[in-house]
Amino acid sequence: MAAQNPARETVALMEPMMPPEGEKRLEDLAIDLSLQASALAGRVHPVVQQSIGTLVRSMNCYYSNLIEGHDTHPRDIDRALSKKYAKEPQRRALQLEAVAHIEVQALIDDKKDNRSDPVSSQYILWLHREFCGRLPEELLWIVNPDTHQKVNLRPGELRDGEVAVGIHIPPSAAVLPDFLRRFEQAYSSMHLSKLRRIIGVGAAHHRLLWIHPFYDGNGRVARLMSYSTLQRLGIGSSLWSVARGLARNVNQYKELLMAADGGRRNDFDGRGNLSQSALTEFCEFFLQVSLDQVKFMESLLEPSELLRRMEIFTEEEVRAGRLLRGSYPILREALLTGEVGRGQARQLTGHQERMGRMVLSRLLEKGLLTSGGVKDPVRLGFPIDVVERWFPKLYPTT
Repeated sequence: MAAQNPARETVALMEPMMPPEGEKRLEDLAIDLSLQASALAGRVHPVVQQSIGTLVRSMNCYYSNLIEGHDTHPRDIDRALSKKYAKEPQRRALQLEAVAHIEVQALIDDKKDNRSDPVSSQYILWLHREFCGRLPEELLWIVNPDTHQKVNLRPGELRDGEVAVGIHIPPSAAVLPDFLRRFEQAYSSMHLSKLRRIIGVGAAHHRLLWIHPFYDGNGRVARLMSYSTLQRLGIGSSLWSVARGLARNVNQYKELLMAADGGRRNDFDGRGNLSQSALTEFCEFFLQVSLDQVKFMESLLEPSELLRRMEIFTEEEVRAGRLLRGSYPILREALLTGEVGRGQARQLTGHQERMGRMVLSRLLEKGLLTSGGVKDPVRLGFPIDVVERWFPKLYPTT
């Protein structure tokens, strides 16, 4: 692949950075997303949100990997989180990759990430370093499709060579810092209203992929950056993830990304080098997918329906002898109040002390309840065995 001439690569090649002002469809979607996300957060007790966040991180990782063509089964992810890795090298590597993604998202959820603006070069490099720094050695080598040479992926470092992404030729390595500075300037919270920032999450998502600052890992970094930006805007939360929607519409996702790589279509297509209408279409898609995922999780977390699914599951488990009678009242209380003291939990079973203790112990053993210590309150757990029963369609069924 012939390298571009850095002297001719000005940041103007990346313009426009945003859809035009006054796009009512985008503004309506952004407002609706903000309202629906706030309503979703208000439905779930904060303590339960933390537990669901653990589940959503695994889901987000699964779908983000799926977009990259890495189909790591949810049970393999669950085993990896318990340090139970496959013996087969490739499968084990994918498990480690999944854990890396989950650990970085946990840092974001727990506000232990780099606290600079998610669109800053500092934050983008931090994301890449944290993710790739957790990968096994075999995943840190990639093959350049043009030269067929192996390239070492250095965590948190910009690429030092040229790449092609399909027919798109990203900026040369020499000018990457210039493009990232323009990127930060365009999408920084200092320069945009909240409404424009919500609309701009999709634009930033595309433009970072267009810059392609790293040899590999750009897709995951872009999705984690988008996730973090939505969190900072008070819209994103540990209760939902756009990655599921992007993966379930992966062909449209990739087609719209590619279309937004294209040049200005005609005299009515903005004033920049790239197509403004294609960027607007991608932003609309991104907002709609985000809104769809919020609504999907809202349907799963609607208290009466979730409690109904939990009750049916518990009754079946009791009949099968895997749980003891009196289990459901504890699970119901944990969902509604977040945490349940152990003494109260035993009373909720309707049994005497000894039997109540046995019911509680069985729920803890099955992972349906978790606790920080033997005397600490209990809270809901979401083991992989109950996910499809309590949260149908969270993962593909095929």
